[in-house]
Amino acid sequence: MTEQLNKSLIWDIMHVTERAAIEAAKLRGRGDEMAADKAAVDAMRSELNKLDIDGRVVIGEGERDEAPMLFIGEEIGTKNGPKVDIAVDPLEGTTLCAKSLPNALAVLTLAQGGSLLHAPDIYMEKIAIGPGYEADLVSLDKTPAENLQSLAEAKGTTVNDLTVCILDRARHSKLIEEVRSAGAAVNLIGDGDIAGVIQTTDPDETGIDMYMGVGGAPEGVLAASALRSIGGQMQGRLTPLHESHYERAAKVGITDLSKIYSIDDMVKGDVIFAATGVTSGTLLDGVRLDADVIETETLIMHVGSGTVRWVKNQNQVRTNS
Repeated sequence: MTEQLNKSLIWDIMHVTERAAIEAAKLRGRGDEMAADKAAVDAMRSELNKLDIDGRVVIGEGERDEAPMLFIGEEIGTKNGPKVDIAVDPLEGTTLCAKSLPNALAVLTLAQGGSLLHAPDIYMEKIAIGPGYEADLVSLDKTPAENLQSLAEAKGTTVNDLTVCILDRARHSKLIEEVRSAGAAVNLIGDGDIAGVIQTTDPDETGIDMYMGVGGAPEGVLAASALRSIGGQMQGRLTPLHESHYERAAKVGITDLSKIYSIDDMVKGDVIFAATGVTSGTLLDGVRLDADVIETETLIMHVGSGTVRWVKNQNQVRTNS
């Protein structure tokens, strides 16, 4: 594919994630994950349907029977525009939002039609680092110690100076032990591995040099779209943990579960990625809800134009008079 998405869509997409983040932020700390997620989904769907695109959700809130809105296969937009693939996570980190913990995001990727991996809703083993390194510096075929040594040598430092972001899950106990035994530090996160992956792009600011571990496959594609925009490296390998996961993979035509996916396997063509902070974290500030003004911060990336921007917006609160 050689055509690029219209750059005006950058600002349209940013508005979509802003609205989803604002609605979710109204329910921060309320302890109701489902309500916060629904608020974000409803807002994102409403705004997407206003756009002049002929869109199809390839990564969404589940199958048609499981999700009333933004389900996989749902058609989105006015149909008066380009055919696009849409990947959404209206509230990445529902638990984070419900508990008002850092790094909850509203996330959206828009790509040329047919260019996103239709990742089944199962798990994916992932490894990611930021930009500026030779290709295939790290690999899922290497041990954690080997990957850490490769990155340390490329950075001109030692493994002791590296920090790895890992989801705090029981399944990662061996991985955490291996990383620490190799000499690196571990930054454990409770949820939100899209933010964890993106933090590798600016280790001087975030303190995260590498991401490792098993998280959601759909989130893997969303994270890959962000890294593709900024030049980072990532690999993913589908990891079924239950019998139903094999069925879900087969349903989307995936039978080789040993395949390692590069960023280019997961995301092709032109891509726009947007993430707006719901709660403040190391990646983005959360929504600030004041009586007169609502403030948001959004990370926008566009492969075609090479755009990578952090945008702070202030929106006046409208009141009925």
